[in-house]
Amino acid sequence: MTGSEGENLKRILEISLKMLEKYPLCDNCLGRQFALLGFGVDNCDRGRAIKLLLALSAHEMVLSKDKREREEGMAILKMLATNGSLKMAQDLLRRMKRRFGEEKECFLCGGCFKNLQEITDKVIKSLEEYEFNDFLVGIKLPLEVEEREDEFKAEFSVQYSESIRNELSRLIGREVTRKLGKNANYMKPQIVVLVNPFSGDISLQVNSLFIAGRYRKLIRGIPQSKWICIKCRGKGCERCGWTGKMYPESVEELIAKPILEATLGEGTSFHAAGREDRDARMLGRGRPFIIEVKKPKKRNIDLKSLEKSINEYAKGKVEVLNLRLADKEDVRKLKGMEGAQKVYRVIVRFDREVTDDELARLERELSGAIIYQRTPMRVLHRRSDKLREKHIYEVKVKRLSKDSIEMRIKCQGGLYVKELITGDNGRTEPSVSKIIGAKAEPVDLDVLDVFTRR
Repeated sequence: MTGSEGENLKRILEISLKMLEKYPLCDNCLGRQFALLGFGVDNCDRGRAIKLLLALSAHEMVLSKDKREREEGMAILKMLATNGSLKMAQDLLRRMKRRFGEEKECFLCGGCFKNLQEITDKVIKSLEEYEFNDFLVGIKLPLEVEEREDEFKAEFSVQYSESIRNELSRLIGREVTRKLGKNANYMKPQIVVLVNPFSGDISLQVNSLFIAGRYRKLIRGIPQSKWICIKCRGKGCERCGWTGKMYPESVEELIAKPILEATLGEGTSFHAAGREDRDARMLGRGRPFIIEVKKPKKRNIDLKSLEKSINEYAKGKVEVLNLRLADKEDVRKLKGMEGAQKVYRVIVRFDREVTDDELARLERELSGAIIYQRTPMRVLHRRSDKLREKHIYEVKVKRLSKDSIEMRIKCQGGLYVKELITGDNGRTEPSVSKIIGAKAEPVDLDVLDVFTRR
């Protein structure tokens, strides 16, 4: 050992002795003050090694011929036996037939590390009913514990320490990994275990499971999402038939029920790239959606089997396609697709016969047009009243009868197609009614495609 190495060790032992003379410290809490010195050693072993070196030095002092040195060595051994809870020091004092006081509770952790195995076992038990691939242990500490540690570090000018929070998280996490074979994930864990080692309280933050796909709505009359009864606010009343809902089922509910049964989740949230009206179908490739399953107990789902279960349950009303796992970032991207291009098919009936020239003009004037729409009267009760500009890329018109046509409209998402037909008492400009100069009514509306790129 070089002279500088000897001086460094001497300095570590001197500051450790000062700490132990003033405060009782367990092996973990003493070792943690020097956690950044050395690698591959637990704080518990680091702290015990420091105490052992102090005990060896103190024993040598006790064997000295100098009375003052002997007394100092004996005082250090007694301190290590009580404030350090060191068995070697206790055994040496017993062999020398010297009395010493009782072991004292650790000033920093209050004996928390002694109960760590019991806490860890409780954590593992709380995870038993959940499927997960990775996790993270978070530690909740009483404020006085954190303040005590901060004051202690300031008092002794500690430079190479680790926080008690980090050590507890690491030790509990390592044991969970060892027993369950799961890895810690510090970025996007599937489950966060929140532990208060001082109270023994454990809570789980089970992060959502996201399943993406496309849905086709094959019949009319079903809203996209669950509509809570506006009279009773979901409590159940005569108006809603005591269901709490305005409509008995929705696209969301038809998809969610089999997913909840498969994942044993506590609830769902439905995210989609826009929405179609209740009386419109969603055909073609379907509308992109993501269903968020809250607190799922099962994550390892056979998506092909789940797809089949959903489609069987929906009984020809709704069909899902191309299910895959997703994440929160995918939800954000999906919300950004609400303004993506869409293709609609609408059957329009006029209050008079329309000519071929009028239909040609309609196709010509709407293709490439900018549509100015104030919020439609029919949704004004739940949407802010503002003016929107929407682009129509292409319109194709096909005659069905003297007074009815089929229109295919490729447009920017968010266009109110029904109001494009009627004009909504002038709130939409231009409109089919205004261009033709006749009252126009949308009979049937279908969404044929939703593009994934804007």
